[in-house]
Amino acid sequence: MGRRVQCQILRRGFDSDVFVQNGLVTFYAKCECGLVTVARLFFDLVETPNLVLWNAMISGYSKNGLAQEAIELFRRMVKKNVILDSISVTSTISACGQVGSIDLAKWMDEYIASSEFKDAVVVNTALIDMYAKCGSINLSRDVFNRTKDKDVVMWSAMIAAYAVHGEGQEAIDLFKAMRKAGVPPNDVTFVSLLSACKHSGLVEDGWKLFHCMSEYSIQPRHQHYACVVDLLGRAGYLDRAYEFIRNMPMEPGLSIWGALLTACKIHQHVPLGELAAERLFSLDPYSTGHHVQLSNIYASARMWDRVSKLRVLMKEKGLSKDLGYSSIEINGKLQVFQVGDKSHPRFKEIFEELESLERRLKEAGFSIDAESVLHDLDHEETEETLCNHSERIAIAYGLISTPPGTTLRIIKNLRACVNCHAAIKLISKVENREIVVRDANRFHHFKDGNCSCGDYW
Repeated sequence: MGRRVQCQILRRGFDSDVFVQNGLVTFYAKCECGLVTVARLFFDLVETPNLVLWNAMISGYSKNGLAQEAIELFRRMVKKNVILDSISVTSTISACGQVGSIDLAKWMDEYIASSEFKDAVVVNTALIDMYAKCGSINLSRDVFNRTKDKDVVMWSAMIAAYAVHGEGQEAIDLFKAMRKAGVPPNDVTFVSLLSACKHSGLVEDGWKLFHCMSEYSIQPRHQHYACVVDLLGRAGYLDRAYEFIRNMPMEPGLSIWGALLTACKIHQHVPLGELAAERLFSLDPYSTGHHVQLSNIYASARMWDRVSKLRVLMKEKGLSKDLGYSSIEINGKLQVFQVGDKSHPRFKEIFEELESLERRLKEAGFSIDAESVLHDLDHEETEETLCNHSERIAIAYGLISTPPGTTLRIIKNLRACVNCHAAIKLISKVENREIVVRDANRFHHFKDGNCSCGDYW
């Protein structure tokens, strides 16, 4: 429909009108089908883009996962002395969080500190989220502490930051401080709190928080119910989680059944896992993740015939497993690795370091968890050796590229496997390094042979 309107614009000669140009760029930048490149074509045709156009492009890049392009455009905007607004900076801050670079995050923070936005609550809230996504909960808290007039959105953002880093008790303590400060919570606050509880195994705390929502006249939404199902399921209360779903006052959606399926994978519960998968397949027949999880459940129970049938079904549907990759930033340059990746110019050094690491891990008592190979059937698990997973390659590259003692920060697009999680714990001890890994679900801070998640993930 938008393209049809565009054709009428061209026919009638309205394409040079500034308002029409704004509309075209904004339209294509917001399209979910990845048409942000088309938006850029129209943007580049404008001799002197106004603020609306700059913001539409930066926001479009950020929301379409093209964070580097958003940041580069922001730098160009600053260089041209274009007057910014809060949308310009918050969209760029969001892009910095996607990249996950702590150096880039600090650069953005320094820029804000010297600008007119340094006291803007909405901007500082974005900075809290950015630092949390870049792996520094302490810097998130610094921004929170220095902001004077905190609204409910900022309090909730800080609680959410604690949640993604698995610091459940800190999230609950902050909620108590929030109430003491007289700031009433909203529904997002409780999503963040319940998320913090589920990542930390605080079952009873989460259960109480869910049931105290009515005290603030807040009606639970699907997100809240999904968090409670996840909370109960991760802790092993699968029957209780299923009963909770059956008693819901609304029809359970994807997030609810997805949380139950994840719990069934963790605790290897085949019958309930099949039930959850059946519901998910009816709601979303083409989700690769749900098929893979059910396959993992079957594999853990050695039901190889069902694994085979499910793989055939996936092939018939044209589904393929997501490729795993990990990234690490060294000296301001982002390096991305896939499983067994030998495309890097220093791949020989990297794999020599991997072999050396493997020897030292074995000497320290590390052994492969054979069960993990059966369970985790993502793309990387099909490789012959587990030490060649993308996060292990990224760590090896980090070790040979930085001075001893430097913290390594890794971003992985999938959930880390059990073997890599155990190996990285030991690497942090053997190498005397702090290693921060952001996977698809949360952050893991490895130090002195331990992980911040307490192996609850």
